[in-house]
Amino acid sequence: MKFNRRILGKMALGIAGATMLMQAPAMAQDKPAPFNDPGKVKIALVRYLSTGDFFQAYLSGVESQAKALGVDLRVLDSRQDAALQADMVDQAIALGVQGIIIQHGLTESMKEAAQRAVDAGIKVVAFDVNVENDKIPQIEQSDRDLARLALEQAVADNGESWNAGYVYVAGIAPLDRRDETWKEFKAKYPGIKEKTMFGTLDNPIANSVANQARSVLSANPDITVMFAPYDEFAKGVKIAVDEAGLSSSIKIYSADISTSDIAAMREPGSAWAATAATNPAVVGQVSVRALAQLLAGEDPGKQVIVPPTLITQKQLNDNDIKNMEDLSAKLPQFAHADVAMPAWMPNPNAK
Repeated sequence: MKFNRRILGKMALGIAGATMLMQAPAMAQDKPAPFNDPGKVKIALVRYLSTGDFFQAYLSGVESQAKALGVDLRVLDSRQDAALQADMVDQAIALGVQGIIIQHGLTESMKEAAQRAVDAGIKVVAFDVNVENDKIPQIEQSDRDLARLALEQAVADNGESWNAGYVYVAGIAPLDRRDETWKEFKAKYPGIKEKTMFGTLDNPIANSVANQARSVLSANPDITVMFAPYDEFAKGVKIAVDEAGLSSSIKIYSADISTSDIAAMREPGSAWAATAATNPAVVGQVSVRALAQLLAGEDPGKQVIVPPTLITQKQLNDNDIKNMEDLSAKLPQFAHADVAMPAWMPNPNAK
């Protein structure tokens, strides 16, 4: 593998401040190789998206499971630079890691990079990016179920006929899967009319979407439902809805959840009616566990799916849920997913 000066420069930037050596937990002798000596196991998380509460929580889950296993975790963050993310896979290979988690990204930029890692003998899993490789398990939030749960609640709240605004950016695997469900719902319920589609991933995402939503609301005063199946999208829509004084006439349905989302949903008169979510920290833990299974010679399956939970504004208010900790305590199914969890795997959530 040859590295040009540009890649080596990015390597230094990507690695700086991103090394975290985890201490080996007790009972390491009960684990299969190489986790009977976990301090010698080095893995990398290569990120495309990192802005927003979801991705911070996902990272915390990766870190907690890596710590429970006792492995050396390196975090490389491309900050939505597709070419840099591909370079960072090469950086991870050069670092001598045994395993790589690819978190989000674009198929066209990551497909060849992922194959280079496989060719180098490195185990790879991918979260919410389709790298089109049968040797790489796909970690998913069951995005179709996320969209289905939110849309079923929208139908329950608003009936089978309404005008919708839809927030979507093509080319991002989880958003594409959620889009498939949206299309199915429109076919199932002909009374649901998509008045307009908009969306952006420009940072800061919520503010950028809010800028778009202001124009959308002005041009489409008959919209009564906004389907924004990513919480940063929903935050942006809510900003615009609040500013327009339309909180009582528009309902927002989304995917994903965070403490700030909970606060926004619980505001008096909030338009944000419901979301469907997995615990992003749990998804991060599952990503590490699936990779660990590969390293131990086990098969986590081609698709490793974390089931979602429907969370409504009413649930949050009735149970006085203020943050993610409350949500996990009062909705136990949200706190842990028994996925990629062989008997030897340490549970970072265990009391």
